[in-house]
Amino acid sequence: QTVTVEVLAHLEHLALVDFRDSEGVERLQKAIQFADQLHEVNTDGIEPMDSVLEDRCLYLRDDDVTEGNCMKELMKNAREKVEEYFVAPPGIVLLIKI
Repeated sequence: QTVTVEVLAHLEHLALVDFRDSEGVERLQKAIQFADQLHEVNTDGIEPMDSVLEDRCLYLRDDDVTEGNCMKELMKNAREKVEEYFVAPPGIVLLIKI
């Protein structure tokens, strides 16, 4: 299956991954081929699952806070901040080569 330039650009933007070289395109095409195999599985009459562990009893832990109240120390790492927020330069899109 062929991947168009438009689809490739859209995927790069969504995933922040660079597909501009042949290795990236080949990896993407293999992922699409793998996903296409899922269409061959007959799922008629099968109810969607909320979790793969639906048949097990999931035990919840207490939500006890053991750390925290360290905003001042964390904000020391910020190059630029506004009130309690880190500020990043506008328009930065990272492309990660896989």
